[in-house]
Amino acid sequence: MTPPIYHRVALIGLGLIASSMAHAMKQGGLAAEIVGYAKTEETRRIALEIGICDRVCATAAEAVQGADLVVLAVPVGAMAGIAAEIGPHLMQGACVTDVGSVKQAVIDAVSPHIPAGVAFVPAHPLAGTEHSGPRSGFATLFRNRWCLLTPTETSTPEATARLRALWEAMGSNVDEMDAPHHDLVLAVVSHTPHLIAYTMVGVADHLRRVSNSEVIKYSASGFRDFTRIAASDPTMWRDVFLTNKEATLDILGRFTEELFMLQRAIRMGDGEQLHAYFTRTRAIRRSIIEAGQDTAAPDFGRVAPVAAVKAGE
Repeated sequence: MTPPIYHRVALIGLGLIASSMAHAMKQGGLAAEIVGYAKTEETRRIALEIGICDRVCATAAEAVQGADLVVLAVPVGAMAGIAAEIGPHLMQGACVTDVGSVKQAVIDAVSPHIPAGVAFVPAHPLAGTEHSGPRSGFATLFRNRWCLLTPTETSTPEATARLRALWEAMGSNVDEMDAPHHDLVLAVVSHTPHLIAYTMVGVADHLRRVSNSEVIKYSASGFRDFTRIAASDPTMWRDVFLTNKEATLDILGRFTEELFMLQRAIRMGDGEQLHAYFTRTRAIRRSIIEAGQDTAAPDFGRVAPVAAVKAGE
């Protein structure tokens, strides 16, 4: 039997990503012990009840003691406070990582609190659903999804390789890049699309008030998928936009330029330009399917969440 990659893993925050990590680690025997911490007593109780943690602590400082891997799975805005709390209690030789959607802001917030002899290897698993909380996790969430590592000056090669091995064992494809480049890439593939989804749902909500309930009644089309994205955790996304401001505004500006171009083509009746544009963007969608990041199967309804999880497993 393969020995565990880590002796004790401390999960600080017990939402979708942390609970999915716990399920995956338990399923693969990747950690000898999983210790958890969450801010609320209710979340801590649920984590014990559903068995994602072997122990749950009332403070983050207590949870990290003796852990050779500490995972910060809290909103980006809470990283600095948590790092300051756990810093004095980290074991020599331990590795601290995170799962935040923004990397440079996390590095700036956490690095000052990492003591000598402890490695800090920031990470971002590009996986998720619109659900949150400890009950939302499942072991296959990371399968064939990317996890991006953004090593820092305190990321030793040994600590980085060991963390890479964990993510690969949980089913992820792993890549490395520097933090500023990560934040720009994520502004394109995740942050700005979420902002646009929130905006579209906000516009539709305003329209719904004018046209009674038609927008909701007939939403089983493109609007349905906008609402799925916009259902994501508001605290997390507030922090993402505040901490990745530059890259998001850059991509949002480019989006606005594209939108103006499309507005002009529609106004001028330029069908040739519209067709060429949609053909080019359709090819990008095909590339995503070919890369194994989605399926081409039609989905005019939605598979029940439980059934979807079982199908994934």
